[in-house]
Amino acid sequence: MPALPRRALRHPATTRTVAVVASVATGLALAAPAQARGHHGHHDHHEVAQIVVAPDGSGDATTIQEAVDLAPIDSAERVEIRIEPGVYQGRVDVDAAHPRLSFVGATGDPADVVITDDRAAGTPKPGGGTWGTTGSATVTVSGAEFHATAVTFENAFDEAAHPEFSSHQAVAVKTRADKIVFDDVRFLGNQDTLYLDSPSADVPARVYVRDSYVEGDVDFIFGRATAVIEDSTIKALDRDSDPSGYVFAPSTSSTFEHGFLVVGSRFTTDAAADSYYLGRPWHPSSAPDNDPRVVVRQSWLGRHVKDDPWTTMSGYDWFEGSNAEYRNVGPGARVNADRPQLTRAEARDHQVVDYLAGDDGWAPQHERGRC
Repeated sequence: MPALPRRALRHPATTRTVAVVASVATGLALAAPAQARGHHGHHDHHEVAQIVVAPDGSGDATTIQEAVDLAPIDSAERVEIRIEPGVYQGRVDVDAAHPRLSFVGATGDPADVVITDDRAAGTPKPGGGTWGTTGSATVTVSGAEFHATAVTFENAFDEAAHPEFSSHQAVAVKTRADKIVFDDVRFLGNQDTLYLDSPSADVPARVYVRDSYVEGDVDFIFGRATAVIEDSTIKALDRDSDPSGYVFAPSTSSTFEHGFLVVGSRFTTDAAADSYYLGRPWHPSSAPDNDPRVVVRQSWLGRHVKDDPWTTMSGYDWFEGSNAEYRNVGPGARVNADRPQLTRAEARDHQVVDYLAGDDGWAPQHERGRC
């Protein structure tokens, strides 16, 4: 279905387990059959190679990054990284040479597998300078068709412990590739928790987040990607400030059909009533003419959502029609002149399929399976 005009509004087949032996000298990875292990996770219509991560050394790797590095380069088939319970410290980079990786928590409970780091944009780097927002990310995903299920991604940076830092952006996950799926995961952080980006301003990327949990306070879901968040909980943390914070900061390129869509989700909080903006438009210095857009529909909004939920950022205001709601409920759901509402006809152009299908008919919302 077509998008509304700009400015006008604008979650299988047989699985086998393999033992992976890596040659550090050549950078090659070879797979040989091994005894199958029972596991959970997404499955494509292919046989799925599996790498096991366990902190006690009983698997193929003891760290998440080691498991990523063991995976074959440019694999045409999906490679599943099964993660045994534990807290895994340190940054993880899923580079573009490792597409079609799946992070799968072994127990099916995301609280049992935590991937965590604790740096912020203002944290000093070895050798000078600071990490910056992108460098702060606990996990960066540049490999296309990445999936994650039953895993927690955390940036544990403690803002109160570092008042000397002027930049507290602390990303749990940054994505910058197409066809990314997060299913039953948790994203934990404060400022800038979930950064949904694309490879460049003129190359779109699609992200689907389902049955998951995101928390934060300032701009904690942000970026340029075309993203759908469905059947999830979005928790605004209490913060001693006025306002307490902002949920979204999209930076949609003007050439992209869609920005962010949230549907069938719950906006919860520990914060005071009328203390959070739903969103504000992010115009990076490199993209002053972009067109930030977000639609929140058929969701439950807590008391924290302001009567006038859209506000300015760095001097940029929302253009009329660049954001909208549709049939939201809850104490934070109101209809007034400051809260544009989709008509029924407009809502038909802002469904999950409209945001994700693209030219290839991608439909992760119809693909869900665990064994």
